[in-house]
Amino acid sequence: MKTIKSVFKIGNGPSSSHTVGPYHAAQVFGQRWPEADAYKVTLFGSLAFTGEGHGTGKAIRSALPGAQVVFDREEQDLPHPNTMLFEAFREGRRLGAERIFSIGGGSIRIEGEPSEDELQVYPQRDFTEILNECKRSGLELTEFICRMEDDRLRDTLKRVWEAMKESIRRGLEASGTLPGGLGIERKAGMLYRKRCYNESADVAMNRVIAAYAYAVSEENADEHIVVTAPTCGSCGVLPSVLYYMHADRGFPEEEILDALAVAGLIGNVIRTNASISGAECGCQAEIGSACSMTAAALASLYGLNIDQIEYAAEIAMEHNLGLTCDPVKGLVQIPCIERNAVAAMRAISSVNLSRFLYATRKISFDEVVATMYRTGRDMNEKYRETSHGGLAEIYSGS
Repeated sequence: MKTIKSVFKIGNGPSSSHTVGPYHAAQVFGQRWPEADAYKVTLFGSLAFTGEGHGTGKAIRSALPGAQVVFDREEQDLPHPNTMLFEAFREGRRLGAERIFSIGGGSIRIEGEPSEDELQVYPQRDFTEILNECKRSGLELTEFICRMEDDRLRDTLKRVWEAMKESIRRGLEASGTLPGGLGIERKAGMLYRKRCYNESADVAMNRVIAAYAYAVSEENADEHIVVTAPTCGSCGVLPSVLYYMHADRGFPEEEILDALAVAGLIGNVIRTNASISGAECGCQAEIGSACSMTAAALASLYGLNIDQIEYAAEIAMEHNLGLTCDPVKGLVQIPCIERNAVAAMRAISSVNLSRFLYATRKISFDEVVATMYRTGRDMNEKYRETSHGGLAEIYSGS
């Protein structure tokens, strides 16, 4: 497996695969053909169907000013659901072309070349192998991660955590209507401040965590800076729970960074053995992965053992299986923003169950990850970030 540092990418929303990835692809292609005086980028598959709502063209043109962006919604025989054809021209003559795939979480792969961050840091491929190594060597999960990663990991996690905190703070203070035409008003600030007179401690916790999740997700929908965790569409889940544990429950930041590392490892296992791309496997690959990462991070923060951490991650993923990706009008707003808040609460419930029931479990984390991938591949294409089915098809605008 690759470094967990590549799970977390800081960039503009609203979509890691539809904005962060294409922006990076455009940067790379432009650097390869600096002598070009014109560029053409053709988007296929999910990028073509929902790219307008996700701001894909805007992201590409910000890296390649003046580029012509074409949405090809007819081509079906694609090597990846998020395929882009980049072409460079000079005085009307084509200099070169490359197909580039946005493979989820802001990562890209250029056809015929090794994928980004190809250096393998972990010889283990799945969580079972990690679990066995930790038990063999007597290491806690965080100790294992530190042993495998280089000495830059801590600095990376600090930058990621600062960006997460900033997205929450900005989101809580912001107001107004999100772009795209749905007329969605920002709700994070209202959720945070509107306490019920008879609110229990549990209700207060859920409301505040939901406010934090809304804050990040609304920042993402407004195309502001967020952190892929593991994607932009699911960027509110992990920060909301970790921020609550730090700001409202007093957990020190050093422990938060350890929890963040555990979350990154879980995301790493998922993307290695399945997918974190909604265009490839539906929202189970995005929100399901984020929920699983968050459950593992919280279990680690609570000091639970490695079996309990694994079970928390497994529960969180298992109960997101089959979750479709059907953003209304191709915008990362309905049902995406609300879904981040719900997933944050589900992650907490998963930890509470794992604390007591881990010794009775029958399903491993690796088995549920494999199931998610098979389910996603079996899922009808219209439920994989094309806005052709589900809520995107039913929504009438009323």
